[in-house]
Parts: sequence; C-alpha cells; structure tokens
Amino acid sequence: MISVNDLKTGLTLQLDNGLWSVVEFLHVKPGKGAAFVRSKLKNVETGQVVEKTFRAGEKVAKATLDRREMQYLYKEGNDFVMMDMESYEQMPVPEAHIGDGVKYLKENMNVQVLFHDGKIIGLDIPAHVELEVVDTPPSEKGNTSQGGTKPAKLETGAVVNVPFFIANGDIIRVDTRSNEYLDRC
Repeated sequence: MISVNDLKTGLTLQLDNGLWSVVEFLHVKPGKGAAFVRSKLKNVETGQVVEKTFRAGEKVAKATLDRREMQYLYKEGNDFVMMDMESYEQMPVPEAHIGDGVKYLKENMNVQVLFHDGKIIGLDIPAHVELEVVDTPPSEKGNTSQGGTKPAKLETGAVVNVPFFIANGDIIRVDTRSNEYLDRC
C-alpha cells in the first residue's frame, strides 16, 4: 500500500476493478477544506482513461510488476512475437497490449515486457528510437526560410513531422512518447 501523496506518472495501481497506470496527477490544496489528489488513470488491459480524485493521505494498492528484457522478432497476424533474452523462449504479445508503441517496433529491437501474475500486460518501448525515413516530399528551394516542417513516413509505418532538410534514406531519432522528431543521426 502506498499513499496517494506518493503518486508518480507511470506507476501502476491495483484498484477494485483492475490494474490502472497513472497518466497524470495533481496535488490540490484548496484555501478552504482538505487537500486532495486529482489523477488521470489508464486501465492497463482496456486502455480506458478515467479521472479519479483521492483524499490526501489515502492508501492505494501498488501493483507488483515484473519487467523482463525481450527482443521483438516478427509480427504474426495480430500478435508480435517476443523472445526472452535469458531463456530464449518465444511468446506472442497481442497488439492491444502494446498500444501506440506498435508504430515504433522494429525487428530485433530490445524492449521491456511487463508481467503481472505471470500474464503479459504491456510493453515499455524505449523513449527514443532511430528509424529510417522511407517517404517524404522533396525540399523545394526557398521554403526553408521559415523553418517549417513536412510529414515523413518511417520504416515502421509511423508518420512524423520533420524539418525540410530531411530526405529519403536519412536516419532520424524520434521521441516515442510525443511522436516528435529530435535530430538526424
């Protein structure tokens, strides 16, 4: 059990109706009345996001999650086949458990797989990935003065806005949390 005063983004809680991940939280101390914590929680299994308010100091159950490093091998139907780096056991992970991170998965990429009670509940994709640009419109002379952006399709199928100087075949670094271009490698 932990106090809601100790909530952190990404922490997984076990509430009465399942596992919930903390998306955001805010400690509120009104001028009159007791303090409280306003939070936004995401259901790990269904992806549903709800807002929940806790009284300050209230106790909630912290879920115990096991993390294992695994390597993404290939996609088979709607499942992504992962290999445990220690036992070399292969296990399918349904696309629903990966969420938005699916657009950054590249074959042979190492990821952290989250387990709860021996069951896969999600994936932690690295915060930054390096991917090749496969399709982006060519730059035209004169349109770089304002420092604008153009869409670029990456090797995994993700689409990111990039500066005009990026061309097909360039390797770029992308922030997987915000879907933003960071720099050219």
